[in-house]
Amino acid sequence: MSEPFVNWAVARHAYPGESESGDRHVVLPFETGVLLGVVDGLGHGEEAAKAARTAVEILEAHPTERLVALVRRCHEGLVRSRGVVMSLATYDAVESKLTWVGIGNVEGVLLRADRPANRPGENLVLRRGVLGLEIPQVLHTWVISISPGDTLVLATDGVRSDFVWNVARGRPPQQMADRILAFHRRQDDDALALVVEFRGVGQ
Repeated sequence: MSEPFVNWAVARHAYPGESESGDRHVVLPFETGVLLGVVDGLGHGEEAAKAARTAVEILEAHPTERLVALVRRCHEGLVRSRGVVMSLATYDAVESKLTWVGIGNVEGVLLRADRPANRPGENLVLRRGVLGLEIPQVLHTWVISISPGDTLVLATDGVRSDFVWNVARGRPPQQMADRILAFHRRQDDDALALVVEFRGVGQ
């Protein structure tokens, strides 16, 4: 799909026998950028899906808020839930930068357009915790410079971490996302991969 500043695609699969996945994503454009995120409700099934929906609703209501404030808002809104892990990033298309925060084990990998396909991407930093249960008292964000054509991949723990060595760079985002799940999905959990290709302003 195409939004202002990004091309993106998602592939997902629910735990076998479940009608709804506890893994969700957000791609929320605003005037100068876009909020990106993947949310993984703990476990699978109805309660995991309910927790993930709650987090997504909070994100959708506040897409321009600073990431640390968003994480705390989600944490407070999920106190009586199963809890979620989450990775969020705000792409500032004017400044060409990505601000990132990750709580739990939703992996993020940044693939640089100007690097050879056989080189691994940059793994984004994760902090331990579960929103709704316990998160670090002090939260930090990381800021990364972005060039047009760079690609971010976010994947829940239903995707084996070795996917980072087999991402089909240079293909459309949907092909990349589908390939990640086809070759790296675990069978014992929900799974989701979000692929986002960055464009600059006016592209």
